[in-house]
Amino acid sequence: MRRTAPALVLMTVLLLALPGCGARGTPAPPVNAQDVMFTQMMIPHHRQGIEIAKLGAARGRSPEVRTLAAAVAATQQDEVEMMLRWLYAWEQPLTAPSGAHDHHGGMPETDRARIAALARSKAFDRDFLTLLMAHQDDAVRMAGTEAASGANPEARSWAERVRESRRAQIAQMRSLLRR
Repeated sequence: MRRTAPALVLMTVLLLALPGCGARGTPAPPVNAQDVMFTQMMIPHHRQGIEIAKLGAARGRSPEVRTLAAAVAATQQDEVEMMLRWLYAWEQPLTAPSGAHDHHGGMPETDRARIAALARSKAFDRDFLTLLMAHQDDAVRMAGTEAASGANPEARSWAERVRESRRAQIAQMRSLLRR
């Protein structure tokens, strides 16, 4: 019995020490105010994009427009969920303070009247593509600011992907407009 008591004590000490091993060696990735503001501003921007894209998926006349619109809506919904997870993980508010756009480039949201007019458009595909191109160009600019000034590696990397993918979407939409 005497020999097992020191072994039990040693095993207990080792087991209690294990949870702390390595935990201090992995600091959380950095997050700065730009990362937070970018994410908080991109969520409503994406939600507007989803609203516009759903109109395109429902009302688009050409199959290419409907397919593009459905893909944009699905992708941006996934991205909204990712950004919400980031804000929760960063322990940050889900929305930017009022007036925050003024301090970060003044990027306005897409005009609500233009979205309402799109729903009634007689030249739907053209108007949809024109509105979505402008909306996606705003995303390219917002992502450029994040890529240049953000601190979080994951958010900056995603911002680069946003710039590339939205530029490709804009090129695709220009091509569709020329038809």
